[in-house]
Amino acid sequence: MGDTSARLLELLSLLQTPRDWPGSELAGRLGVSPRTVRRDIDRLRELGYPVQATMGAAGGYRLAAGTAMPPLLVDDEEAVAIAVGLRTAASHPVEGIEEASVRALAKLERVLPSRLRHRVGTLAAATVPMGAGDGPPVDPRTLVVLAGAAANHERLRFAYRSADGTESRRLAEPYRLVTAGRRWYLLAYDNDRDDWRSFRVDRIGDPLATGVRVPARVPPEQDAAAFVTDKLHSSAPTYEVVAVLRLPAEEVARRLGGTMGRVEPVDEGRCRLRGPADTLEWTAARLLMLGCEFEVCEPPELVAYLRALGARATRTARTSRRRRHSP
Repeated sequence: MGDTSARLLELLSLLQTPRDWPGSELAGRLGVSPRTVRRDIDRLRELGYPVQATMGAAGGYRLAAGTAMPPLLVDDEEAVAIAVGLRTAASHPVEGIEEASVRALAKLERVLPSRLRHRVGTLAAATVPMGAGDGPPVDPRTLVVLAGAAANHERLRFAYRSADGTESRRLAEPYRLVTAGRRWYLLAYDNDRDDWRSFRVDRIGDPLATGVRVPARVPPEQDAAAFVTDKLHSSAPTYEVVAVLRLPAEEVARRLGGTMGRVEPVDEGRCRLRGPADTLEWTAARLLMLGCEFEVCEPPELVAYLRALGARATRTARTSRRRRHSP
């Protein structure tokens, strides 16, 4: 490897494997002398990469954790695996990494060679993931286009289907992608309506970045998640839930992650949950999945739903017991 830059990249790629690399093995891999390896290690250190060296028969070089993440060099199989994993995270978001997974996927797909993009697309088309709740499915390719337009301050055209089924074409300036409950939303400035709007991503079709870059707009509420949440609560019928849970407030907050409202401590072993809910079924399921005793104060519709659910579960248990003991 005569080109120094190419050799340094190859050396950095090897060092990213979590193991100690003897200098002689690195020299053999790179086709250079051990002295050249030592010089290349010094160059990487000068560039800020924390390469550690250990002495002895079992020693060698390894890349340690530093203050900043170095550029990752991955082979074709690793790139495909990362892209598929990010697509899965984007389709069925894991709380706390939703937007980050989409940003990472957008960056990765922008630099993937065409042959690898084809492999990723083929694998995604041939894979049927397990269901991840009752949220509507979202095409990761749509999320990538939206994220790219938001990052580049680029106007976007897309088809949109409203809640009543009305179809329209929109021209908008994307600002942020937001997950709320079990859905993805796009917060954008709607050029046709001259106002900020939140669009459900599962209702967006044929998104197309126009290539027209515009100065970045900032919504009235700079917290995009809070802005979208306020919009949803003002435009959709919701229930205001108040429940007392027999769990410490810190534990409930950790399990729910802020998805159901505010958690206020009552005493060391109990807390009060207050927040909006769009469906009784989802709210009841989340409360039951906490695995603790609880009392619902509001709304009465949720109390009635839980009573009906409990009665149905009791009847099912009795029927199953009779069948098990019948001759």
